[in-house]
Amino acid sequence: QVVREAYRVLKPGGRFMCLEFSRVENPVLAAIYDFHSFNVIPRLGEAIAGDRASYEYLVESIRKFPAQNEFAQIIRDAGFTTIGKGYENLTFGTVAIHTGYKF
Repeated sequence: QVVREAYRVLKPGGRFMCLEFSRVENPVLAAIYDFHSFNVIPRLGEAIAGDRASYEYLVESIRKFPAQNEFAQIIRDAGFTTIGKGYENLTFGTVAIHTGYKF
């Protein structure tokens, strides 16, 4: 697993940080975000890059990534120490910064 490998190669005192698209926790905002993700982003990809399929795949792959609390636990399971929840949501949770420390 990638996170375990990151733990292995980091020196003591090192920090693992990961910025990922995440899950919006507010149900109203989540519905708006999902509509935008599944309807607007692929259409923009088609209009700008001529490639709707890649942008549909992007949105689907974001949905398959573990939720914030699940990924924070993966980081802890790999041996990292987290502070607080282990992540900080940005832009209502559309993205999150996960941080783990190797002591």
